[in-house]
Amino acid sequence: MQDSLFTKIIKGELPSHKVYEDEKTLAFLTISPFIEGHTLVVPKLQVDNFEDLPEEDYQAFFSTVRKVSKRVKEVFEVNKATVTIMGFEVPHAHAHIMPANSENEYFSAIDNRHLIPAESDHEKLAKIAERLKF
Repeated sequence: MQDSLFTKIIKGELPSHKVYEDEKTLAFLTISPFIEGHTLVVPKLQVDNFEDLPEEDYQAFFSTVRKVSKRVKEVFEVNKATVTIMGFEVPHAHAHIMPANSENEYFSAIDNRHLIPAESDHEKLAKIAERLKF
């Protein structure tokens, strides 16, 4: 299997704005955020579907999703940290975590994703990552 974009980030072959890492998982800001604080959690083991992870990696993945969700809520002072698992764009299991105070705020971010600039603001992402780091 060819390394996914996320595996290349895990290996350090591509840069990222990391907020959390342990032996089995990595959390970093997406370079195409739907909303400020949009964070991805990935298992270090590359599988396309999260349910195909070995049990230990599965447990580590969802433990990290919980840790990062709590951190996103705390840092962005919101009611919820939404969690979405889609996995269509990169064949590597991952969860999207986004801060939101309401369904309208969340769905507005999703609906307006076409407004995301082509170029990422890495300076802004680095500042957000600093705030979110454990």
